Amino acid sequence: MKKFYEKLSKNPPILLGISFVFVILLGAVLLTLPISTKNGEGVSFVDALFTASSATAVTGLTTLNTQLTWSAFGNVVIISLIQIGGLGTMTIFSIGVVLLGKKVSLQQRLIIREQLNISSMKGIVRWLLYVTKITFLIEFIGASLLSLALVPMYGLKKGILFSLFHSISAFCNAGFDLFGDSLAPFYNNYYVSLIICFLVILGGLGFLVFLDIYETRNFKYLKLHSKVVIIFSIGLLIFGTIITLVLEWTNKDTIALMNFPQKILASFFQSTVTRTAGFYSVDIGKVHDATAFLYIILMFIGGSPASTAGGLKTTTFAILIFATYFTLKGEKETVVFKRTISRQTVIRALTVVIVSLGVVIIVALTITIIETDRFKFLDILFETVSAFGTVGMSRGITSDLSTASKLIISFTMFTGRVGPATLAMGLLKTKKTSIKYPEGNILVG
Repeated sequence: MKKFYEKLSKNPPILLGISFVFVILLGAVLLTLPISTKNGEGVSFVDALFTASSATAVTGLTTLNTQLTWSAFGNVVIISLIQIGGLGTMTIFSIGVVLLGKKVSLQQRLIIREQLNISSMKGIVRWLLYVTKITFLIEFIGASLLSLALVPMYGLKKGILFSLFHSISAFCNAGFDLFGDSLAPFYNNYYVSLIICFLVILGGLGFLVFLDIYETRNFKYLKLHSKVVIIFSIGLLIFGTIITLVLEWTNKDTIALMNFPQKILASFFQSTVTRTAGFYSVDIGKVHDATAFLYIILMFIGGSPASTAGGLKTTTFAILIFATYFTLKGEKETVVFKRTISRQTVIRALTVVIVSLGVVIIVALTITIIETDRFKFLDILFETVSAFGTVGMSRGITSDLSTASKLIISFTMFTGRVGPATLAMGLLKTKKTSIKYPEGNILVG
């Protein structure tokens, strides 16, 4: 057992994956207990596993209505899983180690670096504490602001609990709600909707960007990573808002019957949550197919590195856009803001895209075969990308999926949270070879 652990500790990606599996299984067991449900009868292990996977992977897909199914204990389990999943399993474990006054080992530091997707080992414990503090601070501020609206609606105790639950769920980009129909009851409530939006945006930007903004406070002097994240995040938000507004303008099942400010709010809200969180203020199952396809693209891109969001990541998408542009220009190097992007970074971005596309294609085709003639392919693809991107939006098919499909979607959410490329590199990791072979040529394009 000792040799097995030593071997495992040398492979941070796999150990990271195992830590998530452990938390998911523990959460699933707790959610099967009668005390976790309102009726005291418990739920099936498959539904409990699906919910635990969704919460830990900060996704938001559910086979059971959260508000109608889970008791106070069950909701505490879910929000705890969301918090652990948002910060990261090994981050939570290491925080415990620090609080106990013990040193964080080298292997733990390597795993934390892998989980937070940062490149340096320097000051990693300080970085760990910073991430924790900023997370709790933003969640506390979000809960305080939400309580101003929810306490008058639901009373002191319930209003505060609802505020705390939805602040954590929003900042961790989880998309779980206790309202019963996500944010649909608040489609015309600018205050609540915008607070949720900004919590989601902050959660999806990434802790590296927060630190950089705090230290420089001037866009001109921000690091290249922060500039790319901010520009592409704003661009995608605006793009999603405009396209939603245009495509759904005459759709009576979504925003057609709203006044103009409400249409803007609903479109902005959907553009915000589609890439990361999974809340909704309009019926996603009734949006036009063109809108659904747009959302699939936004979900696949996702949020930013070192954040609570999933997906391909904005920087990965940006690097490929820049690399394609400069290749078409005939340039040998990719230059962004007078900085050259290394070939290794471009190749890594391409690797993430290929592996991610591979996972989505395989899962979507598999579920299509399993659920033959039961659902439209667009709905299955939407569900798959939502799970992979840890978004949590659905076209209304989640609860009707077969047991096999639920298990596949659970695994997809897990893969999306840990990172498909991370898992693949951990599984395929081999000893480096010093052999160098002669160069060969293959025609491309």
